Amino acid sequence: MFEIDVLIQCAIFLVVGLGVGFGVAFWLKGKIVTKKFKEDGKEVKRVLDDAKRNSKTLLKEARLEAKDRLFKMKNQFDVETKETRDELKKLERRIIQKDENLEKKNDQLESRERNLKKQEEAVKRNEQKYNDMIEEQKIQLEKISGLTAEQAKELLLRAMENEAHHDSAKYIKRIVNEAKEEADKNAKKILATAIQRYSGDFVAERTVSVVPIPNDEMKGRIIGREGRNIRALEAATGIDLIIDDTPEAVVLSGFNPVRREVARLSLLRLIADGRIHPARIEDVVKTVGQEVDLTIKEAGEQAAFELGVHGINPELIKILGRLKFRTSYAQNVLQHSVEVGFLSGIMASELGLNAKLAKRMGFLHDIGKAIDHEVEGPHAVIGSKLLKKYGESAKVVQAVAAHHEDVPPGSIYDFLVQAADGLSGARPGARKELLENYVKRLEDLEKIANAFNGVANSFAIQAGRELRVIVESEAISDDQSILLGRDIVKKIEETLTFPGQIKVVVIRETRAVEYANK
Repeated sequence: MFEIDVLIQCAIFLVVGLGVGFGVAFWLKGKIVTKKFKEDGKEVKRVLDDAKRNSKTLLKEARLEAKDRLFKMKNQFDVETKETRDELKKLERRIIQKDENLEKKNDQLESRERNLKKQEEAVKRNEQKYNDMIEEQKIQLEKISGLTAEQAKELLLRAMENEAHHDSAKYIKRIVNEAKEEADKNAKKILATAIQRYSGDFVAERTVSVVPIPNDEMKGRIIGREGRNIRALEAATGIDLIIDDTPEAVVLSGFNPVRREVARLSLLRLIADGRIHPARIEDVVKTVGQEVDLTIKEAGEQAAFELGVHGINPELIKILGRLKFRTSYAQNVLQHSVEVGFLSGIMASELGLNAKLAKRMGFLHDIGKAIDHEVEGPHAVIGSKLLKKYGESAKVVQAVAAHHEDVPPGSIYDFLVQAADGLSGARPGARKELLENYVKRLEDLEKIANAFNGVANSFAIQAGRELRVIVESEAISDDQSILLGRDIVKKIEETLTFPGQIKVVVIRETRAVEYANK
């Protein structure tokens, strides 16, 4: 019990001691903090005093610097203001000077305007004076000449018109002569070169086919019982058989030359075989038709190979081959096409143009004739449409369409094909015409020339390729004869259709006749 009390007391003493120790420590800390706070306040006060002193110094320096800058800016502004004032003064002086100059010019213009008005009034007075004088002169001239002003004007205009015609005729003559000298020289050279470099064979063919038979008894076998054989042959070939009194011959007549060739070969084969009846006729015609188609294709290919034209559509080759059995004025059209191709190529090479293109144009120019009995229209237009269908170039299509001027020529190649076509058909012996047509064309030429005033007589010579016109020297002058020749040429071109070209020569003879008397 005693020990517990002692322990309690010890604990009490210990607690009291700790409390007293803590109190003393707290008091000491307060003292230390208070002292430290006082020292810090003094330091803060010192720092604030220093800051105030520094701020006053900086403020003074800033004020001084601002005053310095303001002074400098003021000086700069004063300088710039002075310069601007000087510039303005200079501009003002210039403007004043310009105003003075403008006023002077205005005064000068006003003075000139017054002078011009005075001159204009003087001119008007003089003009009126001259008009009055002209009227007086007109009246005097009318009295002297016995003509009115209108009559004199008409005479003057007529004289001027005649003089203009005379001058124009001289001018035309000079130009035509110069052009002819150069053009004829070059054209003759090119044509002569083309003719010399090409020499083609020519075989005249007839429009009907004549089949020889061994004897007249064969005519009866061809006709057959009640005419069944001839009817079968005509039905199978589409060709008319003319069996008349002509000894040992049968005439085949038809519009289509290919069918006529099929009929000719079929009839020859039937005559050689001797078996002539409708069934045999159909078999032979069918076989011969296939052979002729093959011949047509080979003819077209051979012509293209001979000419050196490649890349033509196979269908066009077949159509070209059909021209082997077509004639124009008894001239074989396929041979004519080859010849035109050669001539076109030669002339193109002489002119420095594309010879291959010109050959192609000339070779294809008459392809429309192969189908012109199947399609309506001119063969040139038909051919151009056919070539366009099978993919030929626009230049080739244009040249074919224009070679008879069914469409206007568009390039020099068109004229080359025209020239080659005319050259091929115009050379001696190339074409034949019926006597009636030939005589009629000569008469038409002379009739056209004789219809013009001042023509004494006319003569168509050289198979109608030259027309010589003799004029009356009293009615037609040398200059007027040139115009007359041009008019006759235009009339012939508008009226007649002819192959090649026709030369018109106007002849005027001047005779001076005098008599010596005693």
